[in-house]
Amino acid sequence: MGDTVLVVGGGPAGLSAASGIAAAGKKAVLVEKEDKLGGAPILSGYAKLVPSGEWAKDAIGRMVSEVEGSKNITVHKSTTVTKLDGEVGNFTATLSNGQTVQAGSIVMGTGFTHFDSVNKPEWGFGTFPDVMTTTQMEQMVGSGKITCPSDGRVPERVAILLCVGSRDRQIGREWCSKICCTVSANLAMEIREMSPQTDVFIYYMDIRTFGLYEDKFYWKSQEEFKVKYVKARIAEVTKSPDGRLLVKGEDTLVKRPIVIPFDIVVHAIGMDPNEDNPELSRVFGVGLERHGYIERAEHYTNTCGTTKKGIYAAGAAYGPETIDDSISQGRAAAMRALSDL
Repeated sequence: MGDTVLVVGGGPAGLSAASGIAAAGKKAVLVEKEDKLGGAPILSGYAKLVPSGEWAKDAIGRMVSEVEGSKNITVHKSTTVTKLDGEVGNFTATLSNGQTVQAGSIVMGTGFTHFDSVNKPEWGFGTFPDVMTTTQMEQMVGSGKITCPSDGRVPERVAILLCVGSRDRQIGREWCSKICCTVSANLAMEIREMSPQTDVFIYYMDIRTFGLYEDKFYWKSQEEFKVKYVKARIAEVTKSPDGRLLVKGEDTLVKRPIVIPFDIVVHAIGMDPNEDNPELSRVFGVGLERHGYIERAEHYTNTCGTTKKGIYAAGAAYGPETIDDSISQGRAAAMRALSDL
């Protein structure tokens, strides 16, 4: 147990943590509840990643290959941790496959759950087949063809609605999901590149393409790809007599009602806490913050810490996070976990 770290979650943060532990010459046991590694980018079929522009299957695929090819990493797929005993330096984890793992410390890279757009029914998801989520549109981009699900035609106009499941107190989502604005700008450029005859509109409350993303995604999407941005409050998405979707709301810049027809409407869905977090909190004994994410310890001297000594976390387990920062945090959490061995 003195040279083993238990890593929970096989997404970008967990993969990075396991690789870091192995690179230091120690052993990692990686437990993933799904039947494949890669987390949301692989399981949800992401297209090109922000900000690298590399296809998710290639970038995250390399991380998966590195982990699966390491002699210092043992991987358990389709497996969860059902019980945890002991303390830092001497943890015993019972796995759902009947095995036990002795570990000196633990890294939780347990990620997030995509917001379910059925919780925003007035915006048409689940009612109209041509209303989809950003993950579904990314899968369409990955397939190489942009078409309306209802009848297979190439869309003339696509609307991307931002902040679906973010910054919405009415449905209990009081946080910004951090990356949706940039992902949506990137997705709009991908649609325009793949289907130049398709006009893309982004409806927004505020644009939060933070840091260097402002130039690379926000301005580039407008100036090079002619994506149109509309500052608006959306009331509902309905259907017109001719079968097209109608996006209804208020243009908040000019203070007037708007009703614009589209062929496809895309929900830019936010990040929810991992739906398993209540159970993870019970099993691992770590606290959750008030929104349901894993509670972060005092950061300045306990980087990547949780409320339980010897258990660390990284990436979207703590709250909305980018893939690149999740990878960096996974490596940082690995270093903290190694210091306990």
